[in-house]
Amino acid sequence: MLIANIKCHPWEMVIKAAMQKYPNPMNPSVVGVDVLDRKIDTQGCLHSKRLLSTEWGLPSIVKSLVGNARTYTYVQEQSVIDPKEQTFELQSSNITFTNMVSVDEKLTYKPHPEDPEKTILTQEAIISVKGVSLSSYLEGVMASTISTNAGKGREAVEWVIRRLNTEIEELAATARGTIRTPMAAAVTEK
Repeated sequence: MLIANIKCHPWEMVIKAAMQKYPNPMNPSVVGVDVLDRKIDTQGCLHSKRLLSTEWGLPSIVKSLVGNARTYTYVQEQSVIDPKEQTFELQSSNITFTNMVSVDEKLTYKPHPEDPEKTILTQEAIISVKGVSLSSYLEGVMASTISTNAGKGREAVEWVIRRLNTEIEELAATARGTIRTPMAAAVTEK
């Protein structure tokens, strides 16, 4: 289990960024995100089900162990955002290669109990390798990959937050009239 703080950002901002995390330059292996279902329940919680398409760059030894050169995989992701309790729980599991490898991951985002300007992320993953020689080696490779991707995921959330803040600043500047677009400049100069 990994517990990390998302740098000095309130829960609401982190959740907006987490839902817009893909695509991002930190983890280009996620090549597609499709929303399969999204609804708000009677308690006001947002339930989402998404399909992530990924292109893995597996080492050749791992490809030979799993007996397949195919590296395009799919991950099912289900999440619940509870705005009243301020929790965001996201569960994902692979739906490709499940006969050999199962990766079940759970992320939970909550406001820091002592500092509302921080968000706590708890991340857990269970890796099961079956029917493959050197399964403990493959589990180690998968654990290392998940750990590396966890760091990239936090970097991606920070990247989205910076992008969102830039967009907000640009909109505010436009509203104040401090950014002159070519069309506005032409009208103003007449």
